[in-house]
Amino acid sequence: MVYYFKSNTVDPPAFIYVGKDKVETRMGGGYLFHVDKLSSAHIYLRIPTSSDDPTSAPAYDINTIPTELLTDCAQLTKANSIEGNKKDNISIVYTPWSNLKKDGSMAVGQVGFKDPKKVKRVMVEKRENPIVNRLNKTKEEKFPDLAMEREMREKEKREAQRKIVLARKKEEAKVAKERKEKAYQKEHMYDDIFTEDALEENSNEHKNAEYWDDFM
Repeated sequence: MVYYFKSNTVDPPAFIYVGKDKVETRMGGGYLFHVDKLSSAHIYLRIPTSSDDPTSAPAYDINTIPTELLTDCAQLTKANSIEGNKKDNISIVYTPWSNLKKDGSMAVGQVGFKDPKKVKRVMVEKRENPIVNRLNKTKEEKFPDLAMEREMREKEKREAQRKIVLARKKEEAKVAKERKEKAYQKEHMYDDIFTEDALEENSNEHKNAEYWDDFM
């Protein structure tokens, strides 16, 4: 089961997912938020792309997440931690999903990080009920096939990328053809001048008397 939330603090809106049970680390993509050193639900932020093109880059990275959106994620993470929700001045850690490390020795819901340098932190002084309430109004409970969703997204990206490659190759072939034609024209631009008819026409050998009178 997954809870879906929507943050309208950015345009286009960003979606925040709260995983439950064993689905947390299979969500894929985006950024994981978790209360530092305390038990909490795994909160995932799915970064919208910079355009409707699925191959376009994310609208922002881990260093440029808008403050308002970062606050939404942090508040939602705090609210979904039994211990963290009761405490003030807690630290929320967040990192790219690709930086998560999971192995068989870890308990359900427990994760590590491949590169600690890619883990960032944000302090939350206290729970902000207006923010949590606003997000809760957008809450939807779903039972998605997360693995299938991730595969469909990747397939869509691959197809879009394939079309880009084909379009680029087509354009390169067009440019190569134009260059070849220009080179041919340049190499043969004087061909007509040296034909027998052209040489005959430009020769003075068979000019009549009238031509020479006009010439003189």
